[in-house]
Amino acid sequence: MLGSLSPLPGSEVAMNNFETLFANWVVKYRWWIIAVTILCTTSFAGGLRHLTFKNDKRVFFSKENPQLQAFERFEDTYTKDENVGFAIAPKDGNVFTRRTLTMLEELTEACWKIPYSSRVDSIINFQHTRGEDDELIVEDLVQNPARLTGKDIQRISSIALSEPTLVNILISPSGHVAGMLVTVIKPGRSLNETSVVANYSRKIAEEFRHRYPDIAIHLSGTIMIDDAMVEATQKDLKTLVPITCLALFLFMGLLLRTFIGTICSLLVIAASVITGVGLAGWIGIELTPVSANAPGVILTLGVADSVHILVTLLHQARLGKDKYTAIVESMRINLQPIFLTSVTTSIGFLTMNFSDAPPLRDLGNIVAMGVMAALVYSLLFLPALVAVLPIHVKPKTKPKFSYIDRLAEIVIKRHKVLFWVSLAFIPVLAFGILRIELNDDFIKYYDQSFEFRRASDFVAENLSGIYWIEYSLDSGESQGVNNPEYLKTVDAFVNWYRSQANVVHVNTVTHIIKRLNMNIHHNDETYYRIPNQRDQIAQLLLLYEISLPFGLDLNNQINVDKSATRISVTMNGVTSRTLIEMDQKARKWLAANAPESMQTCGVGTSLIFAQISKRNIKSMLGASLLALFIISLVIMAAMRTYKIGFVFLVPNVTPIIMAFGLWGFIVGRVGLAISVIAALTLGIIVDDSIHFISKYLRARREYKKSPADAVRFSFHTVGRALWVTTAALVAGFSALTFSGFQINSDLGWMTIITIVFALILDFLFLPTLLMKAERFINVPNTEKLSENDVDSAHVNPPLVAGSMGRDS
Repeated sequence: MLGSLSPLPGSEVAMNNFETLFANWVVKYRWWIIAVTILCTTSFAGGLRHLTFKNDKRVFFSKENPQLQAFERFEDTYTKDENVGFAIAPKDGNVFTRRTLTMLEELTEACWKIPYSSRVDSIINFQHTRGEDDELIVEDLVQNPARLTGKDIQRISSIALSEPTLVNILISPSGHVAGMLVTVIKPGRSLNETSVVANYSRKIAEEFRHRYPDIAIHLSGTIMIDDAMVEATQKDLKTLVPITCLALFLFMGLLLRTFIGTICSLLVIAASVITGVGLAGWIGIELTPVSANAPGVILTLGVADSVHILVTLLHQARLGKDKYTAIVESMRINLQPIFLTSVTTSIGFLTMNFSDAPPLRDLGNIVAMGVMAALVYSLLFLPALVAVLPIHVKPKTKPKFSYIDRLAEIVIKRHKVLFWVSLAFIPVLAFGILRIELNDDFIKYYDQSFEFRRASDFVAENLSGIYWIEYSLDSGESQGVNNPEYLKTVDAFVNWYRSQANVVHVNTVTHIIKRLNMNIHHNDETYYRIPNQRDQIAQLLLLYEISLPFGLDLNNQINVDKSATRISVTMNGVTSRTLIEMDQKARKWLAANAPESMQTCGVGTSLIFAQISKRNIKSMLGASLLALFIISLVIMAAMRTYKIGFVFLVPNVTPIIMAFGLWGFIVGRVGLAISVIAALTLGIIVDDSIHFISKYLRARREYKKSPADAVRFSFHTVGRALWVTTAALVAGFSALTFSGFQINSDLGWMTIITIVFALILDFLFLPTLLMKAERFINVPNTEKLSENDVDSAHVNPPLVAGSMGRDS
């Protein structure tokens, strides 16, 4: 057991620098520090009750996003509506039976009771039109399905399967699946409105599944997508954070081999998480599937500070020093590098504020607050806690030549070969970056464990598309939708779109006008065209609109002053690039074939997500360069040499390049998560380099060691802590890879790849680079130790008068 604390007066510890003074102060006021820490953590914990979950996919877009602004202008024109989609699949593969049609009728009526519903569309209440004598008849396509004869059903089937506004949206071309679309207009008074709608819809679906076990029901739509965000957030909080805690507890216990030390470390980490997340609650940050990962990330990053302090403290204790001396020496050695690593890590995460996606900004801010809290708690609470608790350590009988020391010898002996091999390997792996394609698919952010994802896949395969592009074509005048030339241009645009690959449906008012024209001409199909007279079009639309029942009007397709119409394009089997290219082709068509008033661009969440990776990479590239510049300045100032800053850059930029290259070879796709990985990991991977370089410079400046012996010293003093913290980071971020939310999973994998590459370079490339660049660094050196004197170089550096041994 470590010896009890020595009295502060007359201590053997020489208070000849700030680190020593600070460490003695912490030990002296240990009880006060523990009490204040508990009080502060309790206060921060109060913010947890203010945390809310954001369940709107638009949270991924900043207010400055031009695509979002265009979409909001579109919604201002045609109202902001959301929907719940029901896909109904009878097991006999035929929608057109009395039983299935009866079920659809009952479901249509039930869906009107969904909270905030404003419209229900199905083949049941489709407003079929026909001409009878001199009258226009507008009526539900299906009436009293239980009484339909076989001939009636055949007629309904024929109409539905030939109706462009129904096929591939509310009925499959083969008639084996039917759709139902419930339009919802939320009042926006409560954050749980989406969940209320989703839960009620699930209740209806479950009720009908029970009543009609031979008919499958799948729920999709924008409401279900948004509700899945809360589901994903809560799922990850309930599973990934506990998994991370358990993994870190077992990992720390095995490596530190001291129960008290492990508990102290976990208490520090827990306090850091509570502080970071609690502050988020106090300042009003809303949780999303991305920002909800902050607790797990803080848990993982907070380990590093504690590990360095405890590993050094325990090593000092094993050399026979009493607990107080061991604490002070550990603080003296680690205070500067821990401060630097925490600051640089925070800088990396704070640069995520340049991201175009607010959830990534929130993640960066919460983690930055947690990391700085971990710094404070590690330098104050941890040593104070260790000072009052008993820690059992077996003293070493003789110096031990460890595997880390053997690795150091290999690196020193083969430093030239390792240097050139590393330089050759980096560009080879970086070549994979050329294989990367920008592609984001919000639907596929969620894996098959989510009900709505399975439903969306079913809809895509059997009924309709799941990607949308919307257009508002302006006629340039009030009542312009009655202009025959305008409508003919709109119709030409619609026909062009229908001829494009991967387009499964285009919804437009021109089909209704052509059908009405045919109806008033005794259903003569030769009149299925746009009338040539403006007043005739106006009369047809007026006659049709006054015949429509409540909730099924044309307000969702024509704006208030009838100057513009809405075109909704549904697509399937497309990538982000395809969506963007399709919209560009459409704009070119409009530029070549439509008047100036109709020139516009496509809008919709599908297009915004298609653009977001590109926008985010552009913004984060500058942010990463800024972070690298700031971090380099901090390192140069702390190390007191600007030349070391240039040496520092190489092993910290190349792991990111290598990670992107490997990702290009393995995955080949970059989405929203990967677009911020450079800024996110930069602050993490510099930590190991800082610790290694700080020990190298200490050996050169303070102990006057040769470059080779300084490398030995760095490996011996910090090598074990580096691979321990890296292993802890891998363990912590591994939990993210199990997330059902793809952004989190990709974030976890890419971070792991980057920090593993960083450790490899810090062990194999950085030492050789330091030795290679020695003449540029010009560190004073008056002593050259024998390279055969391994134990002396590793374990017994020279003592400074009145102080303890300087090894960790």
